Amino acid sequence: MAFNFSVFRTRALTALIFVAVMLTGLVWNFWSFFILFSIIHFGCWAEYQQLIAKIDPGYSEMSSLQKYNVMLAGWCLMLFLTGPTYKIGSVPLSEIGYWAGLFFWFVLPVIEILISRKLHFRNMMYSIYGLLYISLSWALLTNLRSRFDSDFLGDFFGKMYVMILVASIWINDTMAYIVGSLIGKTPLTKISPKKTWEGTVGGIILSVVVMGLVGYFSKKEAEWDLVAQIMIVAAVASVAGTLGDVLESKLKRMANVKDSGHIMPGHGGFLDRFDSLLLATPLVWACIVLFLK
Repeated sequence: MAFNFSVFRTRALTALIFVAVMLTGLVWNFWSFFILFSIIHFGCWAEYQQLIAKIDPGYSEMSSLQKYNVMLAGWCLMLFLTGPTYKIGSVPLSEIGYWAGLFFWFVLPVIEILISRKLHFRNMMYSIYGLLYISLSWALLTNLRSRFDSDFLGDFFGKMYVMILVASIWINDTMAYIVGSLIGKTPLTKISPKKTWEGTVGGIILSVVVMGLVGYFSKKEAEWDLVAQIMIVAAVASVAGTLGDVLESKLKRMANVKDSGHIMPGHGGFLDRFDSLLLATPLVWACIVLFLK
């Protein structure tokens, strides 16, 4: 595909704003991060429900109460996975998430079924898929940001891992677009015909190389293991992020829409902007917690 400077400029400007907002959420404090991703969580859910309603009109039969309930149930999962370090007064945020989650996950759905006397299994599966696709991802990202000790070093590592994840995806997305525009010839998939194998591979390689160089020039002596960890996270994030982009493209194609929303010029909506991060987060979280910590 031909390189379109106007499109690239719009996408780059939006991406820079995205990075600035993300950095503000990361660098300021944990609460700014949590508030930011709470907004993103509800934004993704609103667009997801709109897409599913277009794919399956039967989903529109769900009451507003049910739709808001599943959003709040997912948000409670975010609260629960913050861990005991963060509190409101003397009450851990995770405890609030646990008890509120019991209500939104179990009590309220039972009450709704008893009142309506209907159980729409297909709609329930859509909701479960959304909880796994959206809420679990943001909950694990919140956990990654807050799972380390609350002292200065622990706060640094929480910020560092999330910034590596976000930066890797941003670099991969940008480089894949540039490389694909310049030399891309082989379509990656029919689902997303503008993506090419050349751009995809180039984006992943450049993301790993750039993040490796960042790690190298910021490392101290005998910290090669940290550079290796950064490159591994970048590789996992880039590959999973690409698959996440394709997955969201599949949903849009099924819904017969170009963008999931219109909140971000050049990138569409919340799902369009964060589709890569949604799929990459669980895999990067597992990689860090199980193998790299």
